[in-house]
Formats: sequence, C-alpha cells, structure tokens
Amino acid sequence: MKLAIGSDHVGFELKPAIIEYVKELGHEIEDFGTFSSERTDYPIYGEKVAEAVASGAYDGGILICGTGVGISIAANKVKGIRAVVCSEPYSAKLSKEHNNTNIVAFGSRVVGSELAKMIVKEWLDAKFIGGRHEKRVGMIGEIEKEQEEERKEKNEL
Repeated sequence: MKLAIGSDHVGFELKPAIIEYVKELGHEIEDFGTFSSERTDYPIYGEKVAEAVASGAYDGGILICGTGVGISIAANKVKGIRAVVCSEPYSAKLSKEHNNTNIVAFGSRVVGSELAKMIVKEWLDAKFIGGRHEKRVGMIGEIEKEQEEERKEKNEL
C-alpha cells in the first residue's frame, strides 16, 4: 500500500516510529508534516493527508495529534474520507471491515508507540467485507452528496 502520514507538533515524536514500522511491513509512506516540534495546528495536516487520500494518489492515511480526535475531525471534512480515531486495535480492524475507513488516527498522549503499531497493523491488515456494510457506507456517501448539493443551491441564490 501507498500511505500518507501527518501529525501536529504533539504527534511529531511518535511519527518516526510509525513511519519506520510501516516501511518494515513493506508499505510505502510519505510524510506530509509537520516536520518539527514547533507548535502548529492539527487541521492543516488532517486536511493535507485527507486531500492526498481523497485524490486517489494514496491508498490510505495515518494521522497523529494529542488525542487523534481533532485531526480526524479535520480529515473527515474532506469529501470521500472516512477517518477513524482509535485507541486500541479492535476498533481499527472493524472500522476497515465494516466502515471501509481510509484514514486511521490516534493520539500520542493516549497510546504509546507499541500500541500505536498494533493499531496500524490491524488497520492495514483488515479488508472491507462489504455485504450489509456496503449499503451503510453508500449511505454515508449519499450524505456527502446531499450536503454538497445544498451548498451549491445556497451559492446559487
């Protein structure tokens, strides 16, 4: 898989361990920043990784901030993104199997490097199982379409 990764300053220290681990698992990974521990804003990196994944240039993404919550919220504002924040591997696995998530996020203040690696591995190894879940993921896409149409209508008025 070809993956995109990003973090804010709080996730900066954990990110190199995750990059190295993903490479050890045989995947490609590109770092979208931040590139220092200097204070920065997580929405910047959530959006960068989400845009890269939504464009189809990357198969998935990994995001890290203090809790994983803020950066995943930012990523989920990008059409076509289904980002999940996880603090344990089981949710990461099921998020891919049931919700076809394309970005996994976690918090460096919540999980350590070994647990983060377990989360990443379960998420990467999982496959979308479709079936009854296909309809539900499609419903999420329909919500996005409706929202986009409403925005277009408002702009035309």
